[in-house]
Amino acid sequence: METNHKFHQETGFPWKHIWGLIASLVLTAIAFWLALATHQPPALVITVIVILGVGQLLVQLYMFMHFTESDDKAWQVPTIYFAIFIAFTVVAGSIWIMSFKALVA
Repeated sequence: METNHKFHQETGFPWKHIWGLIASLVLTAIAFWLALATHQPPALVITVIVILGVGQLLVQLYMFMHFTESDDKAWQVPTIYFAIFIAFTVVAGSIWIMSFKALVA
C-alpha cells in the first residue's frame, strides 16, 4: 500500500509513528517518575523535566508532524516562530496569573 500526498509519502506499515509513540511514552514516564518518585532538589527536577519537554517537542515535530518531509520548507520557519511565541505567551501568562493568585490568597 503506497499513498502519495503533496507533502507526505508513506509506504507500508508506519514504523516511524510506532517509534515516535514509544519515545513519547518513555519521555513522559521518565518525567512522571522523576516528579513523583524521586527526592531530588526541585531545581534539578524542573531542569530535567524542561530538557525532557524539549526532547518531546523534537519527537513530535520529527515523528508525527513530518517536519523534515515537506517539499516547501519556506513556511516552516515562521510557523515554528509563531508556535514558540504562543508557547511562551501561555507559559508566561500562566506564571503571571499564578503569582497574583498567590498574593490574593
